[in-house]
Parts: sequence; C-alpha cells; structure tokens
Amino acid sequence: MYSAAKKPHQDVNADEKKHAVKQAVRINAFANWKPSQQVLQINSLDCHTGGEPLRIITSGFPVLPGKRIMDKRAYCKQYYDHLRTSLMFEPRGHADMYGCLIVAAEREDSDFGAVFMHNEGYSTMCGHAIIALTRVAIESGAVECTGPLTMLKIDVPAGQITAYAETDNGKVTRTYFDNVPSFVATRNASVHVDGLGMVRLNLAYGGAYYAYVDATDIGLSLDASNYKHIIATGRRIKAAVQASLPIQHPYDPDLGFLYGTIFSAPSSTPGVHSRNVCVFADGELDRSPTGSGVSGQAAILYANGQLRLGQSITIESIIGSQFKVSVYHPQSFGFHQAIIPRVEGSAHVTGRNSFFIDPEDPLKEGFIFR
Repeated sequence: MYSAAKKPHQDVNADEKKHAVKQAVRINAFANWKPSQQVLQINSLDCHTGGEPLRIITSGFPVLPGKRIMDKRAYCKQYYDHLRTSLMFEPRGHADMYGCLIVAAEREDSDFGAVFMHNEGYSTMCGHAIIALTRVAIESGAVECTGPLTMLKIDVPAGQITAYAETDNGKVTRTYFDNVPSFVATRNASVHVDGLGMVRLNLAYGGAYYAYVDATDIGLSLDASNYKHIIATGRRIKAAVQASLPIQHPYDPDLGFLYGTIFSAPSSTPGVHSRNVCVFADGELDRSPTGSGVSGQAAILYANGQLRLGQSITIESIIGSQFKVSVYHPQSFGFHQAIIPRVEGSAHVTGRNSFFIDPEDPLKEGFIFR
C-alpha cells in the first residue's frame, strides 16, 4: 500500500499560517476550472493489459447507429473519425495509444459491444482489450457477477467473444476468453522485402490477419532495446505482404485485410514457449503478447502438430508480460480448418480521464509523430 511520508513537526507563526492557508486555497482553486458549454467532454477509464494501453471511452462520445458492430464501426469511421484522432493522438494520447468505445450489443445474448480504435483506424478484434473490458465490466457492475466464475459475451467486429472472470469478494482474480474461430490462411509463403530479400512467413487469422515471421530466420533480435528496428522491419514486411498476397475472409470482406506483422522466437524465460512481438496498424508496437496474435499463433502450432487440443502454452511480449493460450473445438470455418483459442491474461486500471475538445482549439483533432 502506498502512503504519504510523515512530515516533520514545524512551528509556524500566525502570519506564516495565514500565508499557507491563502496559498492552499489558491492551489486548490485550480480544480474548480470548468469547460464552456461549447466544449465536448469525453470521459474514459484507462487500463493496461500486459503493458498495452486501453482507453475505455465511458461517456460523451456520440451514439453510433446501426445493428451490427461492423455498421457502427463504419459509421464512426465516416462521421466521427476526428474524435478517434482526438483521443488517440497527441496531446491526449500518443502514437501507440489504443482505445475502445462501448456500444450496444449486436446479439440478443451478448452483454455489450465494443468498437476498437488506434492510430490508423479501427481494428476487428483485440484480445488485450477483451481482458481489460471483462475485469472492468464485472468490478463496475456493468455485468452482474454470478459467483466465483462469471461468463459474459461481447460483440466485436470479428464476431461474438465469450469471456470469463473468476472473482474473490467482488475482485477479479483471473480473466480469459474464447476467441472467434482462428485458422492458418496461407502456409509457408514467401515475399520479397527490400533489404531482407525473400522472407518466409505464415498468414493466420485470430480475429485479425497477421503475417507471422520467425525472427531468427531474418536475424532480428526481439530484445526490447531493438524496438525501433523491429517496428521498421514489421512495417516493411506488412507493406510487402499487402502488395503481393491476397487476403480473403470466408464470410465478411470487411475482415479481409492484413492488420500487422508478428515476429516470433524462442524465449529464454523458464516455462515460456516463445516471444511474440507484434507491429500493427501504423507502426504500433504491442506491449502485450497480442491476444488476437497468440490466437493465430496457436492455430499455426496446432496445424503443425506442435500444440495439442487442451494443451496450454505461455507466450511473452517484448517487455516480458505473458498470455496463456490453449486450443479447443477444431471445426470447419468456410474453406479453412479452424480452432477456438482460449487466451488468458491480466489487466489493471491506471486512471480516469475527462477530455475536453474545444472547437476553438486548432489542435483539437490531435497530431501524431511516427
């Protein structure tokens, strides 16, 4: 528990006491500032999952029409994208900020829906967000805690996610979720990348499509100190894949695009299977192992006979944070053989924010350096 340090006793005279009171009143008055009526106020609860930020927008954002989450996502992109940049970009965010807008559920048996946003636009699935949302939903009372284990369902652009929270006296102690069907889309492909030559990769889907590259194949260190080179390499590979390999989702063309590059390598941490480092959107570096990313990785390992049904492995991120992933329910999904990955991780709440978007502010829509 954090506590303020004890202050040494000091004798003060009446004038000093009067001055101190006057200064305290003046200092405390800063908290009395209020925005004018034309200023838009958007409130958020900020979290992180394995170090990866999540800004949950709790109020102030306009209601998005449409039944499907994909329709709400499209409407947000068309009419409110300036609010995405306001909340993700500087000065309110940064180049690697990630956000989530809570929306009405699409399905009758779902608890709520989520639209994800980042520096480039809107993603289709986000595992680290699901983990944080599950904890917050239970601890806030947005979803009723039904006992030691509570199940909830969340609609996201990629489909319906089933999440689970274990609790002790109302506090979430363990969180995991069952993802959408995940599969290998293209095995053992190769693309030419400037400066690297031919790069071998797999394309897999875990709610979003990623190009998976063995970092040792291209001599890439996944040490945190090498993050700038990892980002640059990930962006180059993503561009090369986008230019040469078609991506087609079995059911929804809006899901058929490459989201990022994931580098994988063996881990030196005892008990950890491997390290995943994901570069997604416009060069964002995931601080977590990437929930949708480990889902696609599990599909690859299962297809290669390296991960059995029900077997759990631990995958770490560039900063050493960990997700567990296991494989269940093999099934056909369109023209692919898929599995349902179960992903476990932990999230923490870091603070609350009230953001003010002043129409007279020339930088109201934010800016970004990448």
